[in-house]
Amino acid sequence: MNIKPIELIAAPREAHFVGDGFRVHNFIPSGYHLDMQRMDPFIMLDYNSKFHFPPTDTPKGVGVHPHRGFETVTIAYEGSVAHHDSSGGGGIIGQGDVQWMTAASGVLHKEYHEEEFSKNGGIFQMVQLWVNLPAKDKMSTPKYQAIEHGSIPTVEVQNGIVEVIAGEYQSTKGRASTFSPVHMLNVKLDPNGYGEFAYPAHYNTALLVIEGEIIVNHEQQVATDHLVLFENNGEDFTIQATNNATVLVISGEPLNEPIAAHGPFVMNTKQELIDAFNDFNNGKFGKLDD
Repeated sequence: MNIKPIELIAAPREAHFVGDGFRVHNFIPSGYHLDMQRMDPFIMLDYNSKFHFPPTDTPKGVGVHPHRGFETVTIAYEGSVAHHDSSGGGGIIGQGDVQWMTAASGVLHKEYHEEEFSKNGGIFQMVQLWVNLPAKDKMSTPKYQAIEHGSIPTVEVQNGIVEVIAGEYQSTKGRASTFSPVHMLNVKLDPNGYGEFAYPAHYNTALLVIEGEIIVNHEQQVATDHLVLFENNGEDFTIQATNNATVLVISGEPLNEPIAAHGPFVMNTKQELIDAFNDFNNGKFGKLDD
């Protein structure tokens, strides 16, 4: 094996609320040097670690907001979210489901705790990733991929399974279509479960421990809610669970294009950002009621 060394292990930063429904730790970008350029094409990772929301008749969430130039990927581990966008996409993201929204040329979007979850309350745990789009695709037509948990292909490993959301694992391909090479896996292991993984050295590769504790590369113990960033060196790494564990693995080929980002817009130049704000203010992202 050509081992991929660990560059750093990042503890969860202090949580903050996005809207009133998502209590998140921000890993990308962050003070750990996990900026957009270093993690390209992954330009944001917000992690809502396990958090109990009390029952309410008014669903919590995030009101109408715009996006342009990238994709949002929401992975539900516990709880459920209802969402709508101005391109006509929408639905409910339940436990184990994935919402893959290509904002591209621009959408308005809103997401709230699903009504029944809100009424009952409970544990809420989610990841939202932003995946950058190549310059040639930033102004393409918005689209939406609803990936239900039961439709996600799985591969058996020693005392566990790997759910292939995007890219591939051991020749099994994920459901999500992507604009550049992106791999996204949920690795679910029983105690002493074990998996081997390999990605090109120049891909930006990381993992987030969603549940349990793991040992990476046979030596480095990593606790729940911590993120591991690998060096751009070597190709192979291993994950072993010390107890029941769930691990999100992401790896992608860098786009190596200029990044101009401001708030909900991620483009390549400052002028394109100005155009995005103008188009949004002029109603060109469509309509979506609060």
